[in-house]
Amino acid sequence: MSTSCSNKTEKVEGSTVVVGNGKEDMSIFRPPVVRSGAAALNRALFSKKVDLAAATLHDNRLLSKYRKALLDSKELLRLDRVSPIVSHPDKALADQGRKCLILSPGINAQAPETWGPVLTEAVKKQDLAVIPYELRLEYDYWSYHDVMSSILPDELHGDIPAGFNTAGHVAHLNLRDRYLPYKKVIAEVLLDKNPQITTVINKVDNVGTESEFRTFQYEVLAGPDDLQVKVTEGGCLFDFDYAKVYWNSKLETEHRRLIDLFQPREVVCDVMAGIGPFAVPAGKKGVFVWANDMNPESFYYLKDAIEKNKVSQFVRPFCEDGRTFILKAADLVVDAANKGECAIMPGKRPTRTKTAAGGPTAPTPEPTRIPIPATISHFVMNLPASAIEFVGCYRGLYAGHEALFEPATATKLPLIHVHCFSYKADDETPLNDICQRITKELGFPMRPGNPDVEGEVAIHDVRDVAPAKRMFCASFRLPRELAFASRS
Repeated sequence: MSTSCSNKTEKVEGSTVVVGNGKEDMSIFRPPVVRSGAAALNRALFSKKVDLAAATLHDNRLLSKYRKALLDSKELLRLDRVSPIVSHPDKALADQGRKCLILSPGINAQAPETWGPVLTEAVKKQDLAVIPYELRLEYDYWSYHDVMSSILPDELHGDIPAGFNTAGHVAHLNLRDRYLPYKKVIAEVLLDKNPQITTVINKVDNVGTESEFRTFQYEVLAGPDDLQVKVTEGGCLFDFDYAKVYWNSKLETEHRRLIDLFQPREVVCDVMAGIGPFAVPAGKKGVFVWANDMNPESFYYLKDAIEKNKVSQFVRPFCEDGRTFILKAADLVVDAANKGECAIMPGKRPTRTKTAAGGPTAPTPEPTRIPIPATISHFVMNLPASAIEFVGCYRGLYAGHEALFEPATATKLPLIHVHCFSYKADDETPLNDICQRITKELGFPMRPGNPDVEGEVAIHDVRDVAPAKRMFCASFRLPRELAFASRS
């Protein structure tokens, strides 16, 4: 192998191979083509033998030296998920502990002219010998993409289904029609390549279209029909039936983003709380949360999460229509503050219970009382299909309570965070669309900008949901004109 030849890296169906002279047949590392009209998975067909060469060392103490030297000279095999260090193919020598180094493709054991300078010199010194080596690649080696590329017809290779939502041990697919004939094999391979997944389901209707609770009809493609899952998010445990409530693992970053805005001892109203991905972690950090969801199943699992995560002093669950709950929550918080309701946190015991002189045990400090403030700092409405339609319900939120927001109190009107869908575009089109829709429902002119400026909306880009559709979060401070308007 001439050292004057340029080296290059080539991608081979999910595996990277570094080659020495650019002339190697890279197809040797591609998975076998396994096409079947029945779209069935036969794992045995993915066994493949690749003829290579190996450097067998006469002394294993030289292994580290020659591994580095052959790697530097590009004479050592560099293939993802394959170690170049292997036992000698001769069983008797392998039993003695003898090792080999698998060499780069293009090196032929019987053709010294294909050897590089390090290999040539090492053979002359009798430190090693070059022998034929058969590399076996089995089904377990191939990645999900490798296997599906082998099974699916060429016309389906451009968009192989790879992304899916997870909830505990469940993988939730949303397959396009053209992949439905292969749904079973897709699910089988996903199970094989994702050990943490034991059940794969496919959605058969649109969330929010078939159910006002954002649940969906599904079919089980692989594994048991067991959708009782356990999920940890934000340091909190959620245990729920995925078939009966809404959960989206892809929203974890958005959950964390808003929770980071909430300050301990503030009050947050989560109007469409689900099972509590905003509410429960917020309660964990000492935020008071009035959490509501109209789905009785979500309400059940929300209460369960509150109990499991020991946040009952901070999170209060409700099961009502969000349209009426918005004003009710404001009234309940004012009432709780007027009654002097609070969270009571036990005092922390000192690290040493006795004085240095061996005196009596130090008394436990008094519990800390954390009063509920009279006003709500944030409202969250995570119902992107229709949340904007709810913003008109904020009219009169603090009618009759103007004194809570007088300049002397320095208390601000609440920030309202509205999740919504709009167009996918690089210009101002989605921002203007969202503001126009909020303006229509709110009855007050809104424009993109700073949420702390009355009449302006900050719009955060959350995630893609379809080729031409994105999810956003629009945040604005409730205008005074609407907050103190009559409720009648």
